[in-house]
Amino acid sequence: MLEEICKHFVEHAEVLRNANHAMLKSSFGTASIRLQDRKLLIDLNCRSEHGLQMFRTSLAEHLFYFAGETDFDLEWSQPVSAALLPNLHEVTVTGVEDVTPHMRRVKVRCADVGPFIGGDMHVRILVLPKGRQPVWPRYRENGRIAWPDGEDELLVRAYTIRAVDVEREELWIDFFQHPMPGVTTPGADFASNCQIGDRLGLLGPGSGGLPVSSRIPLVGDESALPAIARIIAEVAPGTQIEAIIEVEDSREEQSLSTEGTLKVRWLHRKAYAPGAQHVLAQQAKAAIIASSPHTFVWVACEKEEARSVRSLLKSRKHDKKSMYVAWYWERDAGQSV
Repeated sequence: MLEEICKHFVEHAEVLRNANHAMLKSSFGTASIRLQDRKLLIDLNCRSEHGLQMFRTSLAEHLFYFAGETDFDLEWSQPVSAALLPNLHEVTVTGVEDVTPHMRRVKVRCADVGPFIGGDMHVRILVLPKGRQPVWPRYRENGRIAWPDGEDELLVRAYTIRAVDVEREELWIDFFQHPMPGVTTPGADFASNCQIGDRLGLLGPGSGGLPVSSRIPLVGDESALPAIARIIAEVAPGTQIEAIIEVEDSREEQSLSTEGTLKVRWLHRKAYAPGAQHVLAQQAKAAIIASSPHTFVWVACEKEEARSVRSLLKSRKHDKKSMYVAWYWERDAGQSV
């Protein structure tokens, strides 16, 4: 289990491993995890109560996932309150529009948009069952999230906050309408069918912070385009941005405004040669090879392609603090998005 923790969290935190001890350093704080007498002893040190709750829950959820069918107990020195999650926001749909043929924008009103300004970009959307009153998740005693089930079961999917409209108290969330045969798309289906006045929950924000660097290569496909667009829109004046974005065709291109210096190259899948594979990953690797080990590299795309890019960065001993590489979907006919 300690090995699984280290393998997984290396994509989300700085991981230091020494035999039977691991140290995780994340935006929430640090976790010291020691193997002793077939037990894991965990010490959390976080800068805030909110960070402590988030880190504890993240560890708890992953530990039970790694345990699988094996009997597993988790106890914390301080009891976990069964209160509602502190980063849960109930919001109302105020508008829906098509940005491109395959990108749909949903605008929601939020009572407090403050947490979404200038920090982490990602949230989990919680979609209510039709005709049901909200039953929101709470904490379990072991730190895991107690999700409502049965008729109150929620649809939960991770998305990026595309923009924050402070004056209107609105958040924009863009949903890629995935045109892949045989793939179920409950998140995109929600965006297609939602109406003004619908209620939903947002859990977050968490992860996916806005990078700060004088030069940033950005690489991604449509699933990453909302995050890429927001980074471009919010970088400091003078930031040099080189973006490589893969979309279906020219109709999926978007206008991108920035106070930085932007060079963008759109890759059109419809123009690829028959049988072409991993074109985006190849372009990302070429951009990395042309950059220095200290250049901040931002890449988000399909799972296999993202991992191949990460492998190249690792082989080049690229500074871990100067990279964000994530997979936003998996190329699998049975995979839902």
